[in-house]
Amino acid sequence: MPLYIKDDATAELVARLASERGLSKQDAVKLAVTEELNRSPEALPLRERLRIWREANPLPPPTGLVADKAFFDELSGEV
Repeated sequence: MPLYIKDDATAELVARLASERGLSKQDAVKLAVTEELNRSPEALPLRERLRIWREANPLPPPTGLVADKAFFDELSGEV
């Protein structure tokens, strides 16, 4: 089934992508559409992506131990 691009600016963008990548115009359109579909998860707001990531990677439970500031300062050379 043919796809007609009637917008000159869009046709120029497709031609530019095809030229830069060494592709036919058909393959350039296929590449662009495929890449955009693969980016769909990135369309989620950052807050939602972080929520999903935090659910998959929860923090370990608190140990109740207190960090020894002097020890860590010494490790980093801040004596």
